[in-house]
Amino acid sequence: MSTTPPVLAAELAQAWADIQRHHPELPDLAAPESLIGESSSACGAELSFERLLHEAVHGIAAARGVRDTSRAGRYHNRRFLAIAEELGLDHSDEPHPSSGFSLVTLNGEAKRRYRPTIERLQRALKAHTAATTADTKRTFRGPAARHGSSGGGVRVKAVCDCGRNVRVVPSVLAQAPIVCGGCMKPFRIPEVAVAAAAS
Repeated sequence: MSTTPPVLAAELAQAWADIQRHHPELPDLAAPESLIGESSSACGAELSFERLLHEAVHGIAAARGVRDTSRAGRYHNRRFLAIAEELGLDHSDEPHPSSGFSLVTLNGEAKRRYRPTIERLQRALKAHTAATTADTKRTFRGPAARHGSSGGGVRVKAVCDCGRNVRVVPSVLAQAPIVCGGCMKPFRIPEVAVAAAAS
């Protein structure tokens, strides 16, 4: 199995499609690569199928026009919780003071339903982690790897030919193209943004 980010992105896209089979109103995942190396304290720290299902809750909320968070997206409210339950996620009885009901876990039924998907994604994540953390004196992975960062950093606007845009850390975009789901062309960072990020 290849361990390059595009292969992991393909596995993420496949896992998302598996969720869509059970929840057809879930919109397409525009840029699975944006999840690689990212972490979110509100969603649980590491990338996993559980975290992907958490993101799917936000996708369905957006499709329904439901405001499922507040406090700049940190606090996950009871509307988030209701959709999370539909997707097979359990939660604590009481909300966390700062993140609400963000910390959700797969229930038994969801684990059974998605077992092949979970196993496939875990293999891809394990291979990706092994490939990106293997240290030799002849490799250089940039400041994020040197400082133990999860890929965070200053996000800039990347655009595609159809006018859509995403916010992305330039180093994440440099790993592999992020392709627009609307026009199937890669997002690119305008030269002005690159210069500003470098200064």
